[in-house]
Amino acid sequence: MSKENLAGISFFEKYLTVWVALCMAIGVAIGVYLPGIPKFLSRFEYYSVSIPVAILIWLMIYPMMLKVDFKSVKQVGENPKGLIVTWVTNWLIKPFTMFGIAYLFFNVFYSNLIDAEIAKQYLAGAVLLGAAPCTAMVFVWSHLTKGNPAYTLVQVATNDLIILVAFVPIVALLLGVSDIFVPWNTLFLSVVLFVVIPLVAGVVSRSVITKNRGLEYFEKVYIPKFNNVTIGGLLLTLIIIFSFQGQIIIDNPLNILLIAIPLIIQTFLIFFIAYMWAKAWKLPHNVAAPAGMIGASNFFELAVAVAISVFGITSGAAVATVVGVLVEVPVMLLLVKIANNTRGWFTA
Repeated sequence: MSKENLAGISFFEKYLTVWVALCMAIGVAIGVYLPGIPKFLSRFEYYSVSIPVAILIWLMIYPMMLKVDFKSVKQVGENPKGLIVTWVTNWLIKPFTMFGIAYLFFNVFYSNLIDAEIAKQYLAGAVLLGAAPCTAMVFVWSHLTKGNPAYTLVQVATNDLIILVAFVPIVALLLGVSDIFVPWNTLFLSVVLFVVIPLVAGVVSRSVITKNRGLEYFEKVYIPKFNNVTIGGLLLTLIIIFSFQGQIIIDNPLNILLIAIPLIIQTFLIFFIAYMWAKAWKLPHNVAAPAGMIGASNFFELAVAVAISVFGITSGAAVATVVGVLVEVPVMLLLVKIANNTRGWFTA
């Protein structure tokens, strides 16, 4: 990938997989050698939600919501085909292919390698990832593929609105099919805490700051202040999660790889479904590439947050969503390269 392309991704984002792996190792070491730390943190819980982790997750999600201008939703009728590809892929295909692939691996292929109860939790984590399409990081992937920024904004904004109504029913349906009971009120509470509140905060911030200081100040000064806040919040969250999982990981190191395999397969599958559909519909490359990227990548911050609040910080579901973070960046960078190398497939 050229230096010009990589200019669109920050130092922390470019090496996110390295930082994630490092934080996982630090967390495991804390859990094994300093067990008093996770024990102390476990005191700060409210209805099974870790207060320190909740604060860190808000720090992750709020900066992302700042980047979404919901006024762009007015442009949905300008090129509906690209939006149809995005919506159908993300909400009618992706959650169900993720469930199918994860179920096949965790409950069939790995039946002799993973305990049945742990397999259920890993499946739950995979379902949460599959039902949460990406938001802010899509702007990075779109930039690296020379995607249409205005159209990408519409795709992301409409996706965020759909999450509000579709995420809970889809997750409840798929987990119910796999005999994993999840109370609807807990799922709704998670969406309110980790989508609605940051979303409202982002909209209010954009409105107030733009009105008082102007759009240029908001986009060029205010938003960049949070450039590393999201990554920092994510990395600290990972350290806490893996400090609770330390001994489990030491006893089952192969499980990280086993979780990664179906997640990677799903990522490639969904990208090519959206990308080739866009090609068949003769959409321009600068719409097709972001459409594929939105489906392929995940709103992993939301998935991690819901896994923790619904299943607990020590759950296999939380670990599975974190593995999603681990594999996402290198896989997405590879898909960016594929998209750029296949630009000639699309008409100008």
